[in-house]
Amino acid sequence: MKKDFYEILGISKNATAEEIKKAYRKKAIEFHPDKNPGNKDAEENFKKAAEAYEVLSDPNKKAKYDQYGHAAFDGNGGFGGGGGMNMDDIFSQFGDIFGGGGFGGFGGFGGGGGQRRMKGSNLRIKVKLTLDEIANGVEKKVKVKRKVQAAGVSYKTCGTCNGSGQVLRVTNTILGRMQTATTCPTCGGSGQSISSKPANADAQGMVLEDETVSIKIPAGVVNEMQLKVSGKGNDAPGNGIPGDLIVAIEEVEHEFLKREGENLHYDLYISVAEAALGVSKDIEAIGGKLRIKLEEGIQSGKILRLKGKGIPNLNSYGNGDLLVHINVWTPKKLDKEQKEFFEKMLTNENFIPNPEKSDKSFFEKVKDMFS
Repeated sequence: MKKDFYEILGISKNATAEEIKKAYRKKAIEFHPDKNPGNKDAEENFKKAAEAYEVLSDPNKKAKYDQYGHAAFDGNGGFGGGGGMNMDDIFSQFGDIFGGGGFGGFGGFGGGGGQRRMKGSNLRIKVKLTLDEIANGVEKKVKVKRKVQAAGVSYKTCGTCNGSGQVLRVTNTILGRMQTATTCPTCGGSGQSISSKPANADAQGMVLEDETVSIKIPAGVVNEMQLKVSGKGNDAPGNGIPGDLIVAIEEVEHEFLKREGENLHYDLYISVAEAALGVSKDIEAIGGKLRIKLEEGIQSGKILRLKGKGIPNLNSYGNGDLLVHINVWTPKKLDKEQKEFFEKMLTNENFIPNPEKSDKSFFEKVKDMFS
């Protein structure tokens, strides 16, 4: 079972943004690869801390995590969370945490003072899904415009930072001499500058290209959930790593079914005669029509629960239910013969309301729905 993000950083759910940042910085220093060379456990803890920080430092992601837990970010590469992050991802995204001389003699950005690899910018798109697609899972192919390195572009080592992507500055303070690292102003942190490029490339040696990306979406996703497709964002100059494609889920409203978490609701309207005599009816359900049988004398407001006919749980804990709400339709106009019939029934004992204890009130039914 995946460890809780708050537990990984050693903080409470009420921690402030500053406390979250401070806790992550402490863990990052403890498990930094330069401090623990060759230690795979330390590297794994370093990645876990970065994943936890990426989610908890973002107010929107933190709110989703507090509500859904890991279900909000797990699956198919992570829904906007840090799942699958590599060391380049971490140093690229959270370099400010390691800056300011806080790592003393550490190499700073990624492995013993080696060249820093820039990460390209992320791309964001929306994908619309029907309830059927959400219930069954689906693979979508989308066309995206990505910045990629142009054919024929060549790079050379930046002369200002000698390929490190950083410029070191030494300042004198009351505590002594302090060394800080800032992004190289010449190469923008890539460690490389362009030596030659084709005429159609931009200043960074990039061109726009269309690419069809296949996205596997698991069953049970929710509206506004984000899916991360690693490496399908914009390329970075030189030896950098591509950004990611962030896919926001947009749920298309169903004409008849209403979703509530993993449960579905359907309003079934029947006539007075159908309610009195009982009848078989076709109702809307995931995957098509579903036939159900109504007992004679069924009351308006009754809720029929069809187990397992709802939306699958994202963590494979089974399916929700389909709740069928019975509504007895009262005719608004009657002809003479119909009117005479119902007038006779006004004094008929069988037509006088006589609810049994088992017939729950509206408020009791609502309470049962949410319990």
